Amino acid sequence: MANKKVSTLKRVDQRAVLKTVVFSGLTLVSLALFVVGLIGNSNGAVERFDRLVAVDAAGGDVEEALTDLRDYIYSHMNTELGGPNGIYPPIQLNGTYQRLVEAEKARVTKVNEAVRLDADRVCAAQFGPGQIQARAQCNGEYIEANGTSEQEIDESFYKFNYVAPRWSPDLAGFSLIAAIIFGILALYNGLHHWYVKRTIRLGQ
Repeated sequence: MANKKVSTLKRVDQRAVLKTVVFSGLTLVSLALFVVGLIGNSNGAVERFDRLVAVDAAGGDVEEALTDLRDYIYSHMNTELGGPNGIYPPIQLNGTYQRLVEAEKARVTKVNEAVRLDADRVCAAQFGPGQIQARAQCNGEYIEANGTSEQEIDESFYKFNYVAPRWSPDLAGFSLIAAIIFGILALYNGLHHWYVKRTIRLGQ
């Protein structure tokens, strides 16, 4: 009777060993896929970032490229850009910002040039060629009253930092779950193998 019990326990032990090996292998495969998924997610974010930088430099549709990058980061783990030693925020539309700054400078230059011409015309009508000082004062007062200055463009509107989720429903996310499940099953069967071996030794 004892021999039959030991024989049964040995068959149970063999199955536990087999399951441990299988689930350990599946755990390693899942971890490998997890790493591949993380690398793929990171590369996808970098590719979209590079595309955004190129579009920004060329003056293209920045909004579309920015939305594509933002949506990708928000829906994939391991896609955050930048680092502790990098530029912060990591996403900066420098091309767009500089073009707006230059456009504002051009606007102010154009307006003030028109104001100066108006000042010359208005003050020339009020003061003759001999009234140089009065005419100069008139010009200065007119330009001061009607001229304009550059409006500051808030650069924070053109700097972004998106945070990636801790888990996402993609290759990396599902592989991580699979690795955890298979790892638990491998551990359980490994402990079961140890328990059966111990039981057989005690029974002998």
